[in-house]
Amino acid sequence: MRFSTFAVSTLVLAGMAGATACAQGASEAPEPPVFTMDDVEASPDAWREADAENLIVMETSKGRIIIEMLPQVAPAHAEQFRTIASEGKWDGTVFHRVIDDFMAQGGDIMALNGEGSGLPNINGEFVFRANPGEMPMNVIGPMDSATQGLYMGFPMGTQAQFLAELTGDAAVERWIPHCPGVVSTARTSDPNSANSQFFLMRHQADHLDKQYTAWGRVVDGFDVVRAIKHGPAGTGVPIANPDVLQRAYMVSDLPASERPQVFVQRSDTEEWAARLAEADQTDTDICDVMRVPAVVAE
Repeated sequence: MRFSTFAVSTLVLAGMAGATACAQGASEAPEPPVFTMDDVEASPDAWREADAENLIVMETSKGRIIIEMLPQVAPAHAEQFRTIASEGKWDGTVFHRVIDDFMAQGGDIMALNGEGSGLPNINGEFVFRANPGEMPMNVIGPMDSATQGLYMGFPMGTQAQFLAELTGDAAVERWIPHCPGVVSTARTSDPNSANSQFFLMRHQADHLDKQYTAWGRVVDGFDVVRAIKHGPAGTGVPIANPDVLQRAYMVSDLPASERPQVFVQRSDTEEWAARLAEADQTDTDICDVMRVPAVVAE
């Protein structure tokens, strides 16, 4: 099966409406301010260091992108993509389908080597279950009834917390919404057909939520994501001389002395509580709230 052919078809159908809605819809989220290591060192309690085991570096022909995975939301996808990056299987693949106001899709190993990743397809992990007490969110609106917010800097959709009292496992359903900077997974019309292809959200596409497995977010290089060469309006294909994913690797696979450190601003602070309270007052979607900033120390 040539996964790229089927995945492109599926995402074209899903993406057309999303791209139009984005172009005509809500305002862009404000860009986060630029912070440096001086800021991190001045207020260390306001930052957390991302785990090197969850950091993927993508060196592209447009520049570097660093992605933080959140394995709790999609453990099988995180493990598969960790393996692909560690084994260098994405190296040399291209961003073969890119819609300017939607997303950039890549990771088609089959098109590169004619054999694919050599790994099995992954069952869909569109939602996951979380105990609100064990995985507390910083939410927009009242805690008991909120349906969106942040967790460790990741945008998060959720069932209302009060429902946990009614379920047998004291948990609620959650998912990562397809906000700008989120990383998700291409698939065919079969919900359990994900394998190696991913897409980087350039803009919001909420119609993909709970339909495609989102598992990470760009913590550095969102400008690179937006700079990746796009294809024709509507379909995003074909692209003449597409941008290339030259090398992808896990930060944890590097020698300790060569690992970049990524510090993500904590979203459980008074500053973020005020920002989310304002979003509640203005009825602002989590995707239209400023992306949580990060600082990279080389």
